Parts: sequence; C-alpha cells; structure tokens
Amino acid sequence: MLKPGPDHPITLEPARSRWRAFFAGHVIADSDDALILSEAGHDPVVYFPREDVGMEYMSRQDKVTHCPYKGDASYYTILMDGEFAENAVWSYEAPYEAMEPITGRLAFDRAKGVEVYPVDDAAVNPHHRSEPASVDEVVRHTDSGDGRSQAERWEPDAGTPGQEEGGVR
Repeated sequence: MLKPGPDHPITLEPARSRWRAFFAGHVIADSDDALILSEAGHDPVVYFPREDVGMEYMSRQDKVTHCPYKGDASYYTILMDGEFAENAVWSYEAPYEAMEPITGRLAFDRAKGVEVYPVDDAAVNPHHRSEPASVDEVVRHTDSGDGRSQAERWEPDAGTPGQEEGGVR
C-alpha cells in the first residue's frame, strides 16, 4: 500500500455541480453528490454514490484490478437496450484508508462509450436546495367545501394556439 504524497498526489473533492453518466441513449447515473478524484498522471474521475446509479443495468464481473494507492477495484458490465459495455464501471468496495470517501462509489470508463458530464442543477431540478414553495396561494384557490373558490379566480395567462380569443370553439 502506497500513500498519496508529493511524489504521487491524489485529491478528492466534492463536485461543484450535478453530474450524469449516459450510455446507449439513457442517463444511467445522476447525482448532486459526486466526488472528483484527481490523480497524478490521470484524467480526473467522477465517483457517483451507488444510490444515484441505475444498478439494474449493471452486472458484477469477476475482474479485479489493484491500485497501490486505492486498493482493489471490482468491475461491472453495463447492459442497456441490447448494448453492453464490458467492465466499463468500477468500484472500490474497501479502499485504503486515504481513499475511504470513494468506498462503494462507482466510476465510469469513458473509453468504453459512457459519457460522463456536468449538468446545470438549476436547469434540471429548479427547486433543488431551495426553500419549499409556499402552498398558501394554491390552498386559497381550492374549494372551501361549499363549491366555491376561497379566492378570486386567476386570470388565464395563456391562450389556445390558433385562436386569438382563446377558449373552446
């Protein structure tokens, strides 16, 4: 076992944005809790929490590799819509102590056809990390029990396409 240091730096940091993995036309991982591992001499690797990965598309393989800095990696093959990427996913189930934060997380091999990319969280999940919207206004417009709204009727803010005045004709 070797420890990361000045001769072989390895850093782990929380991703600053949401990340996705895409294979065979499908998002197979989507997380706002990814970790980025940067290791000397290698491209950065995104590690996804297992609960944010579509494990139903993964098949555990017998392949195991060893990294003197991280430990033993287990591999998975992806099968999606008749397409597969053999040993395209790896995970350190019991990494060395210095790499403990990646325990059980999954990384994807881009060279095997898996696209891994950042996503603007606000664009795909506009209410994430924000305060819940107030429901007071919606509740006021519901039936109070006597068949009438509890507030004035909202004016429509959209018309019917192709009809200047809106409405059904």
